[in-house]
Amino acid sequence: MLSLVGARSIQWFRTVLPVRYSVVTGGQTYDTQPTEEALGRHVNSGPPKVGSSFVCRTHVGSFRGYCTAHTKLSCWKCQQTLEDQPTFFCPLCKVVQPADESASHFQILNSPHSFTLDTQKLQKTYLQLQRTLHPDNFSQNTKEEQQHSEDQSALLNKAYRTLLKPLSRGLYMLELEGMALEEGSDSGADPSFLMELMELNEAVEDAQTPEEADRIGRDTKVKLEELTDQIDGALNRGEHEAAKALLIRMKYFATVEEKVKEQLSKLM
Repeated sequence: MLSLVGARSIQWFRTVLPVRYSVVTGGQTYDTQPTEEALGRHVNSGPPKVGSSFVCRTHVGSFRGYCTAHTKLSCWKCQQTLEDQPTFFCPLCKVVQPADESASHFQILNSPHSFTLDTQKLQKTYLQLQRTLHPDNFSQNTKEEQQHSEDQSALLNKAYRTLLKPLSRGLYMLELEGMALEEGSDSGADPSFLMELMELNEAVEDAQTPEEADRIGRDTKVKLEELTDQIDGALNRGEHEAAKALLIRMKYFATVEEKVKEQLSKLM
């Protein structure tokens, strides 16, 4: 059910935040300024938080967006205004900047806010940034720069590890929506599904040859690929509860996949 955002909220968008959106539609990402109509029919009861996703319905259809609004920062050394967020180096004095903890992992890696990502492009961006931000490059610099490079590098590593795999990526996207998967929150899984998993785990443990374990691994991979497509569809439609349920299933199958690898190493 869509709820209307009042004129005051729309005005808040226009005057308080330097609002900029990355809108995901048709698998492509575009920077845009939302229209009055889009803001007026925002699915939430108020303006979206920085770092949150949203769905709008306009006269041209539905789209999912990601709020990337930021208050502009200044360089800690020369006070130059930093136009881009996050900023790794000051464009004027070139010193490394403090890590931006408010930036999403997608922003850090200059990636679309999407469940389906080009992981090769993601890895390329990560390696390029890591080469420039690695603490070894700043061993002769000031203590402040050394600390900032360590913090930037650590945040970059965390962002990359999170976005690289579909499971951690999907869980992170839910976390941005305020729907973190709590420990034990999967206790309500369907009993028949849990029985299927128990039998699957037993089959992995009972595998006597690499061929048997490999067959289970291939079947599990197919399941994970199907779940990946289903989760992507659910997230694109803004169906976060459905995505959460599917991610719980993915977590179980990912565990089976790891057990298959362990069993293969024993049998080889």
